[in-house]
Amino acid sequence: MAAVETISLPLGYLAPPFLLPDTISGRLLSTEDVRGNKGLLVMFICNHCPYVKHILHTLIAIAKKYQPLGIRMVAISSNDVLGYPEDSPEKMQSWGQALEFPFPYLYDESQEVAKAYAAACTPDFSLFDKNLHCTYRGQLDGSRPSNNIPCDGNELIKALDALLADLPPIENQKPSIGCSIKWKNT
Repeated sequence: MAAVETISLPLGYLAPPFLLPDTISGRLLSTEDVRGNKGLLVMFICNHCPYVKHILHTLIAIAKKYQPLGIRMVAISSNDVLGYPEDSPEKMQSWGQALEFPFPYLYDESQEVAKAYAAACTPDFSLFDKNLHCTYRGQLDGSRPSNNIPCDGNELIKALDALLADLPPIENQKPSIGCSIKWKNT
């Protein structure tokens, strides 16, 4: 399977609003419900992707560190579950509970939220400031399932630290790489 990169967009755009079911709690959550007082990290992930599985423990550790500092995080799966049943809401719930996700895991059945965020791959990260303007669209770090680079989250951590310190967005943002979003055939 060919790897896909995050689509490059000019920074500063406003986070598109959403209202999606959280597969873990069963509640409908909006952008306003999940945003933090310092910012919001929107992550497109899924259960079956080896790129996501490779980084997940690091991502959970980052969430546990940064959410108490005011940057909330939300994961969204937008994959077509008919073609990829491992990404069904029931399996999302099981996976999120088993790994004790410290963030909501939302299901985007219509795929409209993924389209609104120009999500292309899993994982795909968009970091927004307290006013929900995008400050980062890049990778977690340079680690991939096929290389020997340690997964430490250094690229995303730099962006989170810059946001917390009210510094300008980091330069030289490298796109995330992963499996493509599994679009429905319409």
